[in-house]
Amino acid sequence: MLDPLLRRIVDPPLFQAGRWLAARGVRANAATVTGLAVGLLAVPLLAHQHYFLALLAILANRLFDGLDGAIARHQGATAFGGYLDIVCDMLFYAAVPVGFALARPDNAVWAAILLASFVATASSFLGRAVMAAQRGERDDGARGRKAFFYAAGIVEGSETIIAFILFCLFPPAFPWLAGLFAALCLWTVLARLLEAARA
Repeated sequence: MLDPLLRRIVDPPLFQAGRWLAARGVRANAATVTGLAVGLLAVPLLAHQHYFLALLAILANRLFDGLDGAIARHQGATAFGGYLDIVCDMLFYAAVPVGFALARPDNAVWAAILLASFVATASSFLGRAVMAAQRGERDDGARGRKAFFYAAGIVEGSETIIAFILFCLFPPAFPWLAGLFAALCLWTVLARLLEAARA
């Protein structure tokens, strides 16, 4: 929901940074994989309740996620690059709730519910992209240039990162926050299903 607005703010500096990195031989796929590695550091940090350091790892992952696309736009985007990017994004998103489950046993059930909602939103997102490809639909570009059709929703990348930030800033509230965010994810799934039926 917030992605189109935030894209207008973050895309210009990311574009410039991507051009600088591309000119120095940094490959987009290398940035993607590096970003995943950095992001996965959040899991042991969360497990040991180092929430501020985990938050830094999460934010660094998102920075790399923005840079890889910016680099690709200067080097030439590829289908595999887009595929690698979404796979790494989903791995990262799934890893963060695991870290909170490891941190405190009373988080485990809510982390599992959150993970289940992530599976649902990922399925609705990727399934809609397949449907769009079969029908020849084009993305409206509101969320930046993407490798494939990007299904809008109440919960998108920006909202997920805001949720992760809140989890790290208020770890005792994780069960409540995770439950609320899972409900928003399921609302997103329902909205995408209705939009797909109309399409």
